[in-house]
Amino acid sequence: MRGEGGVLRNKDGRRFMFDDIPDLYKNQTADNEEEGWRYTQGDRDARRPPELLTRDHVARCIMREVKEGRGSPHGGVYLDISWIKAKLANAEEHIKTKLPSMYHQFKELAGIDITKEPMEIGPTTHYIMGGIRLDADSQMSTAPGLFAAGECAAGLHGANRLGGNSLSDLLVFGKRAGEYAAKFAREHGAGKIDEGELDRTAKETLTPFERSEREGEGPYRVQHDLQALMQDLVGIVRNEADMHRALEGIAMLRRRAAEVGVTGNRQYNPGWHTAMDLPNLLTCSEAVTRSALERKESRGGHFREDYPGKDPAYASFNVITRRGRDGEMLLRREPVAEMRADLKQIVEENK
Repeated sequence: MRGEGGVLRNKDGRRFMFDDIPDLYKNQTADNEEEGWRYTQGDRDARRPPELLTRDHVARCIMREVKEGRGSPHGGVYLDISWIKAKLANAEEHIKTKLPSMYHQFKELAGIDITKEPMEIGPTTHYIMGGIRLDADSQMSTAPGLFAAGECAAGLHGANRLGGNSLSDLLVFGKRAGEYAAKFAREHGAGKIDEGELDRTAKETLTPFERSEREGEGPYRVQHDLQALMQDLVGIVRNEADMHRALEGIAMLRRRAAEVGVTGNRQYNPGWHTAMDLPNLLTCSEAVTRSALERKESRGGHFREDYPGKDPAYASFNVITRRGRDGEMLLRREPVAEMRADLKQIVEENK
């Protein structure tokens, strides 16, 4: 919608993205509404509007408006495409033609006609920018025989990525993972299953059924509280005090998750599925929080208000997170391999 001329406004109607254009992008970004509009209409001599800056920057600007009291009633800002009626005589039909799914979605689900009024929006999860550690060539994880590709896999995009790149990621590395998984399967026999471990896992999985909703808390409440905690304390803009509070909250939620109860049967039971998901959600949340505490700088989507600058030293290593023997989460830094000279030259030329 922003690419078709949609603009972001705070509760006062101010187009706030013009207030904060990073020095790195000033030469590429319009400094007035007219030039930004011409860009969205295909003028190759015009610079892009500030709403089309990188998503991490746009998200931080939105959260700044909210935190400083200029947000919308539900904790976001307004995205407005209806304003283009001042530019186009046939604006309503233009919007319906260019953005049919967005028009239908807001009309049907929210009762909002985007050709006539703005909508409330806010930042949510963009991209993990981390994940399962893999061999760069084969896509095999540190667990032999387990391959991964796509947004669950770490390494390709660094601290940020451009919108739309994930499909290319899936096609390239999905093909590679499939080929190497097939090769691994041909060269290795089927693994042996530990029957005792299988029985223990099955028993643990069915335990929530042994607690009724009256005895054990429902899993949806724990999931909801975890979402709220991570959004509030480990969200777009982070700081050390909030993240330490988040770790305490995660520990408390882990205790609650161990006592959740579900009703019904095993067929098509989303409550049971959520109960099984909770330990994984909590593990990922803890890993994200501890890794963010370790990174005392701001880089791409990893933004800390207590360390707002980029520290070159943090570009020289990756933060590796794993479980210890007693279940505790262990972090270590591993040096990043030196970039090839030809690639380094390309990076320097594009700065």
